Amino acid sequence: MHLFTDRHEAGMLLAEKMQDLKGQAPLFLAIPRGGVAVAHPLVQAIGGQLDLIIPRKIPSPLNRELGVGAVTGEGDLLLDEELIQRLGISRRYLEQEIQRQKQEIQRRLEKYRGCRPQTQVRDRVVVVVDDGVATGFTTRAALEAVQRQKPRQLILAVPVGPPAVIASFRTWVERVEVLATPSPFYAVAQFYKHFGQCSDIEVCSLLREQNLN
Repeated sequence: MHLFTDRHEAGMLLAEKMQDLKGQAPLFLAIPRGGVAVAHPLVQAIGGQLDLIIPRKIPSPLNRELGVGAVTGEGDLLLDEELIQRLGISRRYLEQEIQRQKQEIQRRLEKYRGCRPQTQVRDRVVVVVDDGVATGFTTRAALEAVQRQKPRQLILAVPVGPPAVIASFRTWVERVEVLATPSPFYAVAQFYKHFGQCSDIEVCSLLREQNLN
């Protein structure tokens, strides 16, 4: 069941729900790569600034699609200890994978942002944007990293996510904007007609339009 044609349409639909932010100069922190394509029309419609927050999934060695944790460039680390023990994943593997993902975060920051410092978060309305959530691990890591920087208000904006995960975010984030919480939920991609992987070139192009690259 396709709910959205593509990420751009999903961002435009989110913007319709968030018109009250106009005039508040919100800071949109997009999770690359897909989150940038969703955040771009939000910034165009509402105003404010666009920057990045880059969490990375720590994959299971048995299944790279299965996340057993997440890490951010700010040093935030979330681990699903119960799942790690159940799968028998070694600490050595986790340490190596954490370092590998931190290196990828740094690579992306240098490619996407260059030498520009991250935009100030403190005392601002901050909206973390992605193209959807599944387990919520990487999103949670991003939100915790932003929360520590003391924004005036922290908002999560995603087009789609599973009901239980979205409900969990509502318990500790001031505001969650979501367009759909379908069940059953298998993967974010199933709800988009076009969900090809965003390239580094596309991300840089969208950021350049906002004078970030």
